[in-house]
Amino acid sequence: MSSDTLDPANLEAIFKAYDVRGTVPDQLDDELARLTGTAFVLVTGAPTVVVGHDMRPSSPGMAQAFAEGATRAGADVVMIGLASTDQLYFASGHLGHAGVMFTASHNPAQYNGMKMCRAGAQPVGKETGLLEIRDMVALHATTGATMVSDDVTPGTISEQDVLGAYADHLLTLAPVRGRRLKVVVDAGNGMAGLTAPVVFDRIGADQVELVPMYFELDGSFPNHEANPIEPENVADLQKRVLEVGADVGLAFDGDADRCFLVDERGRAVSPSTLTALIAARELAKEPGATVIHNLITSRGVPELVAELGGTAVRSRVGHSFIKATMAETDAIFGGEHSGHFYFRDFWRADSGMLAALHALAALAESDGTLSELLARYERYPASGEINSTVADQAAVLRLLEEQYAGAEGVELDHLDGLTVTHADWWFNVRASNTEPLLRLNAEGKDEATMTEIRDAVLSTIRSN
Repeated sequence: MSSDTLDPANLEAIFKAYDVRGTVPDQLDDELARLTGTAFVLVTGAPTVVVGHDMRPSSPGMAQAFAEGATRAGADVVMIGLASTDQLYFASGHLGHAGVMFTASHNPAQYNGMKMCRAGAQPVGKETGLLEIRDMVALHATTGATMVSDDVTPGTISEQDVLGAYADHLLTLAPVRGRRLKVVVDAGNGMAGLTAPVVFDRIGADQVELVPMYFELDGSFPNHEANPIEPENVADLQKRVLEVGADVGLAFDGDADRCFLVDERGRAVSPSTLTALIAARELAKEPGATVIHNLITSRGVPELVAELGGTAVRSRVGHSFIKATMAETDAIFGGEHSGHFYFRDFWRADSGMLAALHALAALAESDGTLSELLARYERYPASGEINSTVADQAAVLRLLEEQYAGAEGVELDHLDGLTVTHADWWFNVRASNTEPLLRLNAEGKDEATMTEIRDAVLSTIRSN
């Protein structure tokens, strides 16, 4: 008899647009991980799979179960153990194997999940195999259909440590040289607590003084949620930066694929600003290159890219869309306002640590403070992402479209939700894939303009 986790309704719920995510053990357990391992190999045809996992208590067991399922389908498995998600992507690219990372990223302790990729860190999302994997597991669970014939020779499981090679590779892409910096790093008890010490050791104490915060790996997140996009989760870092007189603070999410900055004044830096900084550095390396930005990134990013002679291309929100667009355009870099940063030289994968190294490298090469360095990249006030609980998301989106369609100087598009653009402002409203929420992002030419459009749109959203 199948466990409840294999119920088709549960599988429908936890297989998302570009990963698997749910609560343990009611939505996700070892049995589901084992069957997913088998289905992953059968759908992708991967001869070898790299498996990594984060510090959540359920992660090692699920990773082992997935490996057993993958070997049952004939694939060999390379276990890299505790890892950040970008370390798993590195292993996939460096070794040339498909991969899976067991993590629920920034989600609370009761969650876990799987992020999958083909060789070279190519994403596996709902349009590139994830739904086929789900359906194969569901078919087996509901009908007992055999997934693998008895004459398949099982693969082997081996172990390999790639952490040092990962750190070395990142520092070839963004070497930190120049004046010595004092850097506070808040790992949030997540995987940056493993990767940051190795990376910073290779930079050298003569170049960087590291002030660690919450480096102990603890999937219960005893200090704060490992989700730095929420202001309350960077409050400790902001305080510490001021206390020690640091040049910069870095905050990572639970699986360390996202990074957020705090400047020397203790002020949180917009991910759009960091996107612009990295875009400028990458365009200096390859003039005329293409840079991807998602549709909630500040309009200052495409403006800067154009000023520097590059080509800016707009994308939907989400790593599978960004990576696909990067592949289509051969873009050198891509940035999302959520704190994900993608690099062509890193197999088009996202890496919070590589983004952090770009910021440190730029700061070490400069004579001023971080806030002075970033001033040219901060152009427009933004609302940040504001979530509202809405019973009928589609109805509210239709109402907003009716309100703004035909207004003077206004353009509408539906690349991802509803985006309304004016010369002086823009806003985007998108429905959550997993919750009854609408997400609003707004930006204006000045604070008053941004506040006015933000409040007008929120009034419509929250009165329905």
